Amino acid sequence: MSATERLLDTLDSAKRAFDSPQTRTAAALSQLKGIKIDNAGDLIRLHETLLFMRAYPRGPRLLKQIERILQQTKTLVEKLRDADADISPFDDPEVSGIAGGSVTSNFSYAIVRWLVANYPAQLSIDWDWFEEEDRFGAVTQRFLPLLADDAMVEAHVPFRDWLYAAKGRARELTWLIRRFESLPLPEKEKSNLYDSLKLHITWRYGVRSSRTSMRLASGKPFFHNSPLIARRDISLTRELSSPAIPIRTWSRVEGEKILDIARETSAVRYRELHGFTYGDPQRVIKAEIGRGTVVYVVGVPPENRLPLRAYHAAMMFKNGVPVGYFEGLSICERMESGFNLYYTFRDGETAWLYARILRLMRQLLGVTVFSIDPYQVGHENEEGIESGAFWFYRKLGFRPVKPKLMRLMEGEEKKVASRPGYRTSASTLRKLAAGHMLFELSPSKSARIWDDFEVRNIGLAVQREMARHYDGESGAIRQKSVDKVSRALRIKTRGWSSAELEALNDLALVLALDNGLESWTADQKQLALRIIRAKAGRDESVYLKLMQKHAAFRDVLIKLGCRRR
Repeated sequence: MSATERLLDTLDSAKRAFDSPQTRTAAALSQLKGIKIDNAGDLIRLHETLLFMRAYPRGPRLLKQIERILQQTKTLVEKLRDADADISPFDDPEVSGIAGGSVTSNFSYAIVRWLVANYPAQLSIDWDWFEEEDRFGAVTQRFLPLLADDAMVEAHVPFRDWLYAAKGRARELTWLIRRFESLPLPEKEKSNLYDSLKLHITWRYGVRSSRTSMRLASGKPFFHNSPLIARRDISLTRELSSPAIPIRTWSRVEGEKILDIARETSAVRYRELHGFTYGDPQRVIKAEIGRGTVVYVVGVPPENRLPLRAYHAAMMFKNGVPVGYFEGLSICERMESGFNLYYTFRDGETAWLYARILRLMRQLLGVTVFSIDPYQVGHENEEGIESGAFWFYRKLGFRPVKPKLMRLMEGEEKKVASRPGYRTSASTLRKLAAGHMLFELSPSKSARIWDDFEVRNIGLAVQREMARHYDGESGAIRQKSVDKVSRALRIKTRGWSSAELEALNDLALVLALDNGLESWTADQKQLALRIIRAKAGRDESVYLKLMQKHAAFRDVLIKLGCRRR
């Protein structure tokens, strides 16, 4: 083992040794001054260890040392590049975003527009990935005069020459995005047109937007001088019933800054999240959940909301370092929860952080039933299998909803209890990952009514109704549904906004399938009307909380969502 590898091993051990003398860690960090790093793998390992230590610092002296060393990352990357070393490992999505690197991806129109507005000089089109020539010609004829004379009859049209001639002194991508923005079309149609080109964009993000340097001002750091909170120390029931978390609503300007950071930290990892891409800067809530951790919860504006579920995303910062994100899709009291802690920080207080996020969601949205998608526990996700994600959630109190998987799990739990050292095989974990898992704050027979629920089933029920009675015409079923629901609820839409009308169009498809709608009480009808309008309101949490109060509406949703094909 080389001296570099030995030192990296020492640092890797030090990052977990929160009860050992800080002087040992300081001494190991000091040795980095003379370290020789001649390959990307060692630099990545060093970078991820230091970034973890930056998020979970032991003390102020160590914090300064770590920051000082991290600032050298770009220079180290450039030295490897100059030495013609293989730097392709930096492109791995688990570690991409290191200072001095770049990412290439076919980002969505919304993200490319945002990148162009903020980092035009760092962007370029990677033409080596370009394959949609026919599509490109058909779309760009809208703003490249006479292109049709070439594109409609010639093979191998030099589209880049056309762009180069048209853009003048402007940057290629900037000019192209400006042309899309000028099209007299709704934003969604512009987005669909651009996305159909499948252009790959390279972003050379430099230092400030890199994971290495990305920070959020966090005030006084939280220093760790004792072992981290382990999963065995967490009771999800206790956490969900703990005192309220301090929160405040951010201003629009502050909200924009948070969304910029969320988009940056996602894009350098080749990722996009609906709530960050289309986040509403006026609906950003800051929550201090403890131990130096701040969470920003983001809503989306009416034009980007889902038809039925309420959508919320969250970005998590530990001592100012972005460590992961959360996505919640809610209907009534049930939330589908997607939790992603970035690879670098999975040795941290994962279970505690997850429990606190769910506590925050309960506080803000009133949800009490949490669902985990099969992918999260390993379905078609080998990383989830390797990490034993199923048991992470199970030990927090989640259970499989399929009886077959419940029996399999119980058999595995007996083996674990009776055989010291027993570990569930990967093949069994794949079987266990074949269905959703649920956690109910107050388990009861009535709570289990959500076991078979999938929002997709509601959509499929609407499609079957459209096929049976409307000859597959979506316009016809929408109009009839709106007419029926408007009569039953005595809705007068005069003065409604376009977003409210859109909400009525969507929710009427569901309510029209209930033959008992006419028999609802006046109060139930009035509450249903408030729910419809709240779907397009300023704060989507209002829509969700009103829905939780409407037992009849809830029953319709559950009945349709649990219906088997």
